[in-house]
Amino acid sequence: MSKSVQAIFFDFNGVIINDERIHLKAYREILTGEGVELSDADYFASLGMDDVAFVRAAFARVNKPLTDELMRGVIEREHAMHREMINDNLPVASGVIAFIRELARHYDLGIVSMAERSEIDYVLNLAGIREQFSIVVSAAIDLNHKPAPDCYERALSLLNSRRRADRRLPLLASECVVIEDAPPGIKAGRGAGMKTIGVTTTVAEKALRDAGADIVTSNLSDWNADAVHHLFS
Repeated sequence: MSKSVQAIFFDFNGVIINDERIHLKAYREILTGEGVELSDADYFASLGMDDVAFVRAAFARVNKPLTDELMRGVIEREHAMHREMINDNLPVASGVIAFIRELARHYDLGIVSMAERSEIDYVLNLAGIREQFSIVVSAAIDLNHKPAPDCYERALSLLNSRRRADRRLPLLASECVVIEDAPPGIKAGRGAGMKTIGVTTTVAEKALRDAGADIVTSNLSDWNADAVHHLFS
């Protein structure tokens, strides 16, 4: 398949796994126990943050002190509750899994997320799609969260290192497509010089278009590799 796009980078929460509302429910329960209220608006205004930035912002909104120990405890309890909620009914559509498996036969794939690596690996293994992704970029202490473009710039650097090791030519940012569900992610992808697809699993179409998404879709299950090729060739 001749194509101008050579790599596709997926956000994780809200794109591969439709779980933003599950995280909201889990964090709301954990934070309420610490005397910190979490509204829908507060949660969705924080999309693109990693867990550390999210918890710090939640405590800062109500002027409550937060130690590193308490912060880590809140995050670990939320992760445990999230796993319990998804174990028996993994919210990853079969069509999304099929789309990813088909894309992997034609493109280099990566995940670029502000989630922690353990969370990403847990879900990918449950869904049986870990091997389809060449690289994974997750939350890191030295990585600015979205909408900063750092995570996508790192993804391209990691992918190109792998391509060079395989004796393949490195890629340009313009040869990469980003798939995101929230404005900070769209802005991060655009800031890195990449093409962008917005998915309306989390926010409305207008918010994604206002952030600069090149294309907006309601459902990745209806997509295939040919659609990506024709839209970005």
